[in-house]
Amino acid sequence: MVSVREMTLGETETVVRYFHGATPEFLEMLGVDPTRLPRPDAWREHFAREFALPAEQRQAVFVVWIVDDAIVGMSSCDKIVPGERANMHLHVVVPNLRQRGIGTDAVRASADLYFAKFSLKRLFCEPNAFNAGPNRTLQKAGFRYVKTHMTVPGPLNYHQAVTRWVLER
Repeated sequence: MVSVREMTLGETETVVRYFHGATPEFLEMLGVDPTRLPRPDAWREHFAREFALPAEQRQAVFVVWIVDDAIVGMSSCDKIVPGERANMHLHVVVPNLRQRGIGTDAVRASADLYFAKFSLKRLFCEPNAFNAGPNRTLQKAGFRYVKTHMTVPGPLNYHQAVTRWVLER
């Protein structure tokens, strides 16, 4: 059983290790440009500044997915317009747990947290269109397909095809 809760500042090291420990091939599958990754020390400083702010002033919210007291995945929520919409991201950080169904429950629980915290009407997610795992997970978690289009989805990404999914409440 997966439990989901907001990430602590100490747990943000999970983000740094996940991206900086990934192979170029894995980053490409995610749609991440390795040259756009912040240096680990700069990323840690960014997280320290963000976590020093009141929650409502942060640019993003991060959650961890926990199984047997270990972090197995994470999600983040950004582009937040309280009472309206936000975008989420999802990552299973333990490679041998990918494609085992763990993400579906974790995405549902993460979405519940984001909807409650920000009184959202819509939650979007735009994974790389060629990365089948998160696209299947979002569909299984109840997200509805909107479209596939070309964009630069975030500051770490290159121009790519993404699939836009939405969950509405």
